[in-house]
Amino acid sequence: MAKKNDIPEGPLFPSHAPVQVKNIDDLYSDWFLEYASYVILERAVPHINDGLKPVQRRIMHSLWEKDDGRYNKVANIVGHCMQYHPHGDASIGDALVGLGQKELLIDTQGNWGNILTGDNAAASRYIEARLSKFAQDILFAPKVTEWAASYDGRNKEPVTLPVKFPLLLAQGVEGIAVGLSCRILPHNFIELCDASVAALRGEEFNLLPDFQQGGIMDASEYSGGLRGGRIRVRAKMEVVPKKNMLRITQIPFATTTGGLMESIVTANEKNKIKIQKVEDNTAAEVEILVYLPPGVDAEQTMSALYAFTDCEISISTNSTVIQNDKPRFISVNELLRHAAQHTKDILLQELQIQLSELEEKWHFSSLERIFIEKRIYRDIEEARTWEAVMAAIWKGLKPYLGKLKREVTDDDVARLTEIRIKRISKFNSSEADEHIAALEKDIEQVNKNIKGITRYTISHFERLKKVYGVGRERRTEIASFERVAASEVIIASEILYLNAKDGFAGYGLKKEGGEPITTLSGVVKCSPLDDIIYFAKDGTMTVSKVAPKLFVGKNPFYVGIFRKDEETVYSIMYRDGREGPILAKRFRAGGVTRDKAYQLTKGTPGSAILYFAKHETETESDRQILTIHLKQDLRLRNVALSFPFSSLAIKGRDAQGNIVTKHAVEKILRRMEPRTGGAGEAGS
Repeated sequence: MAKKNDIPEGPLFPSHAPVQVKNIDDLYSDWFLEYASYVILERAVPHINDGLKPVQRRIMHSLWEKDDGRYNKVANIVGHCMQYHPHGDASIGDALVGLGQKELLIDTQGNWGNILTGDNAAASRYIEARLSKFAQDILFAPKVTEWAASYDGRNKEPVTLPVKFPLLLAQGVEGIAVGLSCRILPHNFIELCDASVAALRGEEFNLLPDFQQGGIMDASEYSGGLRGGRIRVRAKMEVVPKKNMLRITQIPFATTTGGLMESIVTANEKNKIKIQKVEDNTAAEVEILVYLPPGVDAEQTMSALYAFTDCEISISTNSTVIQNDKPRFISVNELLRHAAQHTKDILLQELQIQLSELEEKWHFSSLERIFIEKRIYRDIEEARTWEAVMAAIWKGLKPYLGKLKREVTDDDVARLTEIRIKRISKFNSSEADEHIAALEKDIEQVNKNIKGITRYTISHFERLKKVYGVGRERRTEIASFERVAASEVIIASEILYLNAKDGFAGYGLKKEGGEPITTLSGVVKCSPLDDIIYFAKDGTMTVSKVAPKLFVGKNPFYVGIFRKDEETVYSIMYRDGREGPILAKRFRAGGVTRDKAYQLTKGTPGSAILYFAKHETETESDRQILTIHLKQDLRLRNVALSFPFSSLAIKGRDAQGNIVTKHAVEKILRRMEPRTGGAGEAGS
């Protein structure tokens, strides 16, 4: 007898299968991959065959089902589409408005918003839509469409629509999935037709984007729309000289007039540009007026607008599509070749179906003519059973079966019995012959089109261009332009101050005891983008970003604006250590790292700069001659030395310099040789 605490051997539940244990990390990994795949395939990325995302495809299918030539309320279309799209009315409505604003597939009525100003469309209950003629022409062909069950199994929807045009490149698309994004820019309708013809002929072509907003585009780095490619787009603007004003007439893609004006105002508030006011008069076309203060150069302001506002933007591309249930990165040229070939395949399928239907019509029309002309219908008058009727017709047709193009079936014979007496009584042999001849002519033409399918497809694109290309000429101008350097066009509106006693410099020291820094040309002005260079008493040189208040060391030798490409030459003479020799050198600042102190002496403790000078050019630097007065010493015969700086080569800032004297210096005086001869003025 087993005791109460005995544990039986073997499984606790021998009649059940063992429990399967799965790590929760594996579960989350599987779920994430399934979710990511769903978002990529079913929501964010277009299919290569029709260029549509699932929601767009379902919208077009719903419009086709409801199409009766009249407008439908968008709310009604959204509701109808929800039987195919499981993600709710908001996503359908937004996608429908986006399609309507492209002005290609949907004929709109009402307030559909404005892509120029960024105004939203009215509520879906107030606006209406229907299929455009173009969409009816190129989107639908039920007989060649592959169908699948909808998400709830109640309806059938197209896997892809049989699009006979490079629709994806015409509309463009953007989508963000899990770990994957897509951005294909829109291209010009007429150019797509021409490129499709070139692709079918095996000729070279090159596609570049074109935008409804217009603008000026530099596509030198487009790279076929592949990942890593980009374009730069500028607003189109002109100078109105008599009014000292700029007029913006086209804006870049993906911007609005409101956003553009806001960026201009922000740049003005940050003192990057100087404007008086900005006005938006946009209606059907863009018109933004930028008024300038008196004395401000319009051309320079135009360049500054490109540098500091949304008047110029950079757009990255990433051409991604779904093909064979997988994402594929493909250039726009390859995408067009695929679209042209896909159009050719669909047209071939349609022609083959049309040929089959025409041959079927010819077959039955010929069978019907034999049945009536040879009065075979009279042979069935005495038949009492269905089998007798069929046998009588087969017997009557037998002598003429060789004239038909395919075998006659029982279904064909049964169909003959459905011909009404009224049709038999009104039968006209001449009209029947004409009808059959017309069918034969159509069959011949279809066969000709099938044999010359490439030529037929080319004529298809040429027809689309002729019928639907009117008014779709390129709006975006293609040009090549250099990027505007912000430092070259920003307005220097701030005065640079120096408080030498406390050791601070900046453009915000006016109320803190700062004195304006001046040069021979006047007060030094700066912009928020400028750098300043300063030379401290400890023999260091530093370059820093200009700021309202910046510590530069007490009583610095020099504080000024630093330009990377300047030819400025600096001359210094310093004592190495407390009792070391006197050295001199000429140098340029060269490449620098901000806020890094560069040592200009050997770095020996007690070193001191005895002389400092700055010259804009090498020639000016050559003109300086120093008179060095040495301290009195019984061993010295000559206590004054003349030292021309032109004897020193201009080197880098790290050069240690040449020894001038090993004796102690009392003072240094400077004179400048005249540019054209004669005595120069002395100075210390």
